[in-house]
Amino acid sequence: MSEASESPPPQSRPPAPVPGFNWGNAAEIVVAMLFVAAVLAVGVRFAGSEPERVAIGRAGPAPAVTAPRLPAVAAAAVPAPQQVTPGAPLPPNPSTIDIAFLDGRIRQLMNRKDMVGLGVVVVEDGAVRYLKGFGSTGGEGEPGSGAVTPNTVFRWASVSKGVAATMVAKLAEEGKLSLSDPVSRWSSSLKLPGDDQNVATVTQLLSQRLGIVKNAYDDKLEDNEDPRAIRTMLGGLDRFCRPGQCWTYQNVAYDAASEVVQKATGVDYGDAVRQSLFLPLGMKSASTTREGLVSARSWARPHIGQRTLEVKEAYYRVPAAGGVNSSIADLGRWMQAQMGMRNDVLDEQLLWTIHLPRIETARRSRAQADVAMEDGRYALGWRNHVYRGHRLVGHRGAVSGYRSLILFDPALRTGIAMLWNSQSPKPPGLPLELFDMVYKLPRHDWMDLAG
Repeated sequence: MSEASESPPPQSRPPAPVPGFNWGNAAEIVVAMLFVAAVLAVGVRFAGSEPERVAIGRAGPAPAVTAPRLPAVAAAAVPAPQQVTPGAPLPPNPSTIDIAFLDGRIRQLMNRKDMVGLGVVVVEDGAVRYLKGFGSTGGEGEPGSGAVTPNTVFRWASVSKGVAATMVAKLAEEGKLSLSDPVSRWSSSLKLPGDDQNVATVTQLLSQRLGIVKNAYDDKLEDNEDPRAIRTMLGGLDRFCRPGQCWTYQNVAYDAASEVVQKATGVDYGDAVRQSLFLPLGMKSASTTREGLVSARSWARPHIGQRTLEVKEAYYRVPAAGGVNSSIADLGRWMQAQMGMRNDVLDEQLLWTIHLPRIETARRSRAQADVAMEDGRYALGWRNHVYRGHRLVGHRGAVSGYRSLILFDPALRTGIAMLWNSQSPKPPGLPLELFDMVYKLPRHDWMDLAG
């Protein structure tokens, strides 16, 4: 499972990296420099860990390179925690979101043959402004089927990665681990080329910087092999780069985060996130198992076009990477918490830690909405982009028959989340149609519904 497809990944012998200047490494250095400047200015330290310059840590001395200059907005848009007042009401502003227009665009989207069911939530100034279900769950006549409502349960797929990162950062804040710890201290199954599991940090695990080929052995996971056993095989791969020096998206390896949580808490990963995150946030529909999905009073069946698929077990075996289910109403609660509206559960320093961009990422696709979002970077289980000069934080997810997304402006505490039970590529354009209204930009058909 990637955020875009479930196609088999490259196998155990990846192509050698292109020689030359390492831009990802240089960008990481700049991020670290920016952070150190913030530390000197306001005395910030991560709870339960060393400062970012230590947490980023790399194997061996850093090469002497000249870092590329980053767009000013990328740095300016990440204020230090002491500059943020979490949960405080923003100055009252008249809404710029045309709800009638938004609703009409969604109804136009739902007329497509590749759409079955959809849940949408919009949060503006920290408050839910729009929450609605569209279409059908599929499986007509079966228990839990019918019209999609705000309480219908879908799969989050890779949006789940933000849950794992939040949970691990919370444990670090509580002093139960350090983000600068080597991964091997907390995960017994993860093996990396050259025994790099003893060098790679928890921060590098959560920011997809382990130094192995992207989506390593997802195919074995989809063939129902044990993910812990697969993680031991990763040590036999060729090293793609030293830990921390490149970004390569992972699922099987990323799920070592579930072992980190289990060892630090002494309880199962699913139980830990439920007790520490889901229940305190009021996310009663949220779960991390296949049973949690199919036992819901209303749950969306997966589809390709209008054809119903079987709910596959594979990615529930890597719950930190792709195992979360919930209703769109509960995903809205999660988004509000990530905006800083639930400081009793997630404080501003924790949110700053997990949302801070760590490394540049490759462009997602040639879709017009993806091209419009510039300066892609990965944080801890979250992505950062810049759209028309505004920083956005979010993630997308994809497993067989389901898609998901969350995208918000942390400065305005405004954003959108969507869950749908088909593989339509059109919904990811809707967030930019929303932000065009928020930023008072001309309207544009980002979903390409007219084409």
